[in-house]
Amino acid sequence: MPKETKELQKMADLLKQGATLTELSCPACSSPLFKLKAGELWCAKCQKRVVVVKEGETATEATKPILLSQLESTVLTKIGEIEKRLKEETDPAQLEKLTATMASLLDNLEKIRKMKR
Repeated sequence: MPKETKELQKMADLLKQGATLTELSCPACSSPLFKLKAGELWCAKCQKRVVVVKEGETATEATKPILLSQLESTVLTKIGEIEKRLKEETDPAQLEKLTATMASLLDNLEKIRKMKR
């Protein structure tokens, strides 16, 4: 299948999934950008998320919500892993270490969620 046909198919698939075509274009390839249901901008050609940096805003400020969401997801995954190990552990010293790690992860999760507000 030709490359252009594949790209058009990806665009059509995005529309079928509920994405909307925007008036914006990708800064890397100039392809039209799609707004996904989650609110993210997506380039079907590059297969990447695109972040719009508004005037007066830094790239760090624009990407902060994305980075915090990714960090939150990672911390939640680690909490799940520690929880499984806690269920199986019988050694008191290991239980103490795991409990301390869990407490730290939960503290960090709370901080991340406060930063997201």
